[in-house]
Amino acid sequence: MTWNGKRVLVTGAGGFIGSHVAERFVELGADVRAMVHYNAHGKWGWLDESPLRGEMEVVAGDIRDRDSVTQALNGITIAVHLAALIAIPYSYIAPDSYIHTNVGGTLNVLQAARNLGVERVVHTSTSEVYGTARYVPMDESHPLRAQSPYAASKIAADKLAESFHLSFDLPVVTVRPFNTYGPRQSARAVIPAIVRDCLEGQTLQLGNLHPTRDLNYVKDTVEGFVMAASAPDAVGRVVNIGTGREISIGDLVRLIGNLMGVEISIHQEAERQRPDKSEVERLLADNTVAKDILGWRSAWTLETGLPPTIDWIREHRDGYRAGTYAV
Repeated sequence: MTWNGKRVLVTGAGGFIGSHVAERFVELGADVRAMVHYNAHGKWGWLDESPLRGEMEVVAGDIRDRDSVTQALNGITIAVHLAALIAIPYSYIAPDSYIHTNVGGTLNVLQAARNLGVERVVHTSTSEVYGTARYVPMDESHPLRAQSPYAASKIAADKLAESFHLSFDLPVVTVRPFNTYGPRQSARAVIPAIVRDCLEGQTLQLGNLHPTRDLNYVKDTVEGFVMAASAPDAVGRVVNIGTGREISIGDLVRLIGNLMGVEISIHQEAERQRPDKSEVERLLADNTVAKDILGWRSAWTLETGLPPTIDWIREHRDGYRAGTYAV
């Protein structure tokens, strides 16, 4: 697809994945509008440090506010909706905020896109909606099970997107990434937390070590979004973006330790463990639909994606608070 002349809105563009997505569309020649969360300091999140920030229109607003969303979507060809609250531990503390942001915010995007005649909405899901694997690899027909308030809010958002497609013929594609990692990810995620503590020479403070995850390097995840925004047969579909490889948290720690050349000591903390019935024990993607419908292939392995991630965290270590648990 030729992106020249296409007007692309990225919501959540100040965040980890959103900033990379906004930059990628700029590189492809699209006219990018980046919606960031309004704050009194006028900060644009990770776009403040982006070398491409001058080549996109940045608008501040709140995904929970219908007027903000409508203004951001005005004149847009394709909307890529990433704005969300994503931290699972915080969803136990403040579930109401997840409903307002993830469900209400998605409803605002869908309604505005319908009213304004947007050509395509790319909606962001998460592998957490599946809960613990009932079979592997997990395809898009795997049952949905909300094992956290966060997962419940994303299931509701996914179903809203589905309903707008079926009820109003809104052209929606739902991208369901498995766990993404890479530069700019916050310390609330496991890989930056491990790397940070290794850099500081500290004992790793972790929760459960046995759950497995299918980990995507951010550049692969971004290409999944780009392809979902253009693939002719993607409308109305849910598409897993995952490598098809799983690794336990314990083995991930050992791999990072080997790459960094450090001896790792681990202390398991009860504070960092999910409630028993809430722990998602296993996630492993079936990416057949992504391959067949989008033409997507995973280009990065953990062995190739972790080194640039480690290097970036090392260069930005002042932004990671040592010895703290980022909920």
